[in-house]
Amino acid sequence: MAGRLVIRGLACGRGGRLVVPPLDLALSAGEAVLVTGENGAGKSTLLRTLAGLLPPLAGGVRVEGLPAADGEPARSLADIAHYIGHRNALKGARRVGAELAFWARFLGGAGGLSPEAALGALGLPEGVARLRCSDLSAGQARRAALARLLVAPRPLWLLDEPTNALDAATQARFAALCRHHLSSGGMILAATHQPVDLGPAARTLVLEPQPAGLALAESGEDEGWEAIG
Repeated sequence: MAGRLVIRGLACGRGGRLVVPPLDLALSAGEAVLVTGENGAGKSTLLRTLAGLLPPLAGGVRVEGLPAADGEPARSLADIAHYIGHRNALKGARRVGAELAFWARFLGGAGGLSPEAALGALGLPEGVARLRCSDLSAGQARRAALARLLVAPRPLWLLDEPTNALDAATQARFAALCRHHLSSGGMILAATHQPVDLGPAARTLVLEPQPAGLALAESGEDEGWEAIG
């Protein structure tokens, strides 16, 4: 896996209010960025914007030399990204194995682990795949959500507080999975309040809260850049 993601002048907000001022960032294969900052600094807003769940106020992204799930060159961020929000987004009535199988089909899971193997990689016994999502504990549900990363391989992981509800042993297990993803040429952009050991390939981006009513200056041409959302 090779290539990189380039973010240029990306400004993010909610309800028209600027939360993250224009940001320039490049993320190459094998690299990770830990996004930190106090509450309200825009960590989740940045990830949700990159995931296409919020429209950007300005700027865009460019995907360079990365494959989509079908093996063809990726044309957009949606072709390469996994987004795991701070909510697990599990369908309560569905059995865990069926939930993961759905995501593998939806995202294009060629080359991914089976649901049972993905759950096992996160320390959950095989029987969990037969449980309904609504029957899981908070820690089990978080691990089931993270297992989506393994059933449908994608180069870029966008992670919002990924270790929430995980005990210390599972946090260490997940960090090891992240390091393996990076060593295989993957990329990670993770917002977290808790330390995650992603190894020497990780750097830190600190976001600062913005004053209320801060205006966004006009930017230049964005030709050739994907406008997310």
